[in-house]
Amino acid sequence: MTANLAAFAIHVDDTDRAIAFYEGVFGWSFEPWGPPGFYLIHTGDETSPGVQRLMHKRHEPRTGTGLNGLECTLSVEDVDDIAARVVANGGEVVMGKSVIPTVGALIYFHDTEGNRLGAMKYEMPPHI
Repeated sequence: MTANLAAFAIHVDDTDRAIAFYEGVFGWSFEPWGPPGFYLIHTGDETSPGVQRLMHKRHEPRTGTGLNGLECTLSVEDVDDIAARVVANGGEVVMGKSVIPTVGALIYFHDTEGNRLGAMKYEMPPHI
């Protein structure tokens, strides 16, 4: 079973401030996509696009429980199977299967150390 890193998401408090930072430091460009405050990040070119990159406002405040870091998503063949394996191996599914139209089916889970990861069955293979 492969589970390649397919995407990362940067959770931020202030999207305008974060965009200015990443544009200035790395020359990345940002494309609004989906709900307000959600962006695709463009870092590479067509010959070397890298993994999918996202940025969005935090879902939870950074007051002890909110994510402070990058959230990685693994590309998998079957999110239901992965959810069952997470639970069987001591982890916790924290967001059940959610379908994102034209993208795929996604779950979020905590590993045994409390780290949050995503697992997604993509409709189209990600550009990795």
